[in-house]
Amino acid sequence: MSIQHPDVDQAALAAQDPEGRLYNDDLRPAEPRERRWQTYSLFCLWMNDAHNVGNYTFAAGLFLLGLSPIQVTLGILGGVLIIFGGCCLSGFMGHDTGAPYPVVSRLSWGVWGARFTALVRGIVAIAWYGVQTFLASVALKVLLVRFVPGTESLTGVGFLGLDLLGWIAFVLLWGIQLLIVRKGMEAVRHFQGLAGPAIWVVMLALAGWMLWQADFHISWTSGGGDTVLSTGEQWYQTFAAVGLTVGVLATLMLNFSDFARYSPSRRDVVRGNALGLPLNWTAFALTSVIVSAASVQVYGKAVLDPAALLEDVDNEWLVLVGSAVFVLATIGVNIVANFVSAAFDLSNLNPKRISFRTGGIIASAAALLSTPWNLYNSPQVIAYFLGGLGALLGPFFGIMAVDYFLLRRARVSIPDLYDPSEKGIYHYQGGVNRLAITAFVPSSIIALTLALVPAFSLIAPFGWFIGAALGAVAYYAVANGRLQILPAD
Repeated sequence: MSIQHPDVDQAALAAQDPEGRLYNDDLRPAEPRERRWQTYSLFCLWMNDAHNVGNYTFAAGLFLLGLSPIQVTLGILGGVLIIFGGCCLSGFMGHDTGAPYPVVSRLSWGVWGARFTALVRGIVAIAWYGVQTFLASVALKVLLVRFVPGTESLTGVGFLGLDLLGWIAFVLLWGIQLLIVRKGMEAVRHFQGLAGPAIWVVMLALAGWMLWQADFHISWTSGGGDTVLSTGEQWYQTFAAVGLTVGVLATLMLNFSDFARYSPSRRDVVRGNALGLPLNWTAFALTSVIVSAASVQVYGKAVLDPAALLEDVDNEWLVLVGSAVFVLATIGVNIVANFVSAAFDLSNLNPKRISFRTGGIIASAAALLSTPWNLYNSPQVIAYFLGGLGALLGPFFGIMAVDYFLLRRARVSIPDLYDPSEKGIYHYQGGVNRLAITAFVPSSIIALTLALVPAFSLIAPFGWFIGAALGAVAYYAVANGRLQILPAD
């Protein structure tokens, strides 16, 4: 049974850390009045994370690879069911403690060791934040060329790998996202409540239009590519789709406590995740594959970009609204999956000087300076980045989950999470839990090797599973009976 702390003495937490080494107003436990992320808010969070061009392209890409619409849907459903379980666990940690991921990870890594896990997650978030902003700017650029006369001339001049119009679109979206998050988590909640449902309207309209174009005739049992897969290859690619789906969502699964900390109950966490993942995410994937399958009938090939389909629509207003909503959706997933995490993770490095808003500004600046279009335009870099991502974050999650649920039985001392002194039970040795390091190092080396070395390419899609399992087993083996566990009530 978990110990909940709705009445944590915030003044006492601040007093035990006068230098602000572990505590600030953004990292502190959420108070009862702040717990407004009920079932619908968490459902909208997942709508924002699912409803975007990237996930449409991911589902359509599996179809183009040779999987049938049914196989793509089953593969993605298998992945989101695993994510559902993982996010419930991560969400329970956030709800029980009221703390974001960097603070929750202090349990298993130590008050100073948690800076490493948060920094790794923050770097990943910054990289993806830049890439997602770039993808949204591409859609906005197409929109400007079509509806704003004269803007096409700006594409002839460029620097640092991007033309002038691309820079204008990128910086515009970069600034809009920064303004939203600077308003705080309540602004994020209200924004996603608008953006998530909006993209559903456009996707359903697009699916209906494409089905009408295809005379409502699509194949449910054949893929959209030129390659015909054998039965064995189909099974492998379907299971690979499960692994890749988990890899895509492994980042948010790790830091889902950033949002669940504002949830009023575990029941809301479970309901919001159930509606947003097995139900909504799978439905969006199915809709994406239906659109792709219909595009085979209409154009003779699968179209991977929904914006390209909108360009063939005769109604200018529909194209304008549809394209704008796709841009809005990409902003939504970027804020949910990347910006919030990076802001909290950076704040954890120096709570006294870096607030959530300051962390967001730093993350935005870093994303801009990284010129993400150059990263995205290198398929090899992206492939290795994704493979290494799942393999590295897997051990983090495995260690965190085993520590919280199996070893500690969800019994937590909230004050000790914010105590920088040696008397805190999460100080371990010099603020670092060496047992976590002992489990992480071999687990991550094995998982990264399997994910990145070409000889193990068939295993690469399952890097997260391997890393999580190795991290969990190793940590249980070295930490069981060696941790200071709080007594049950």
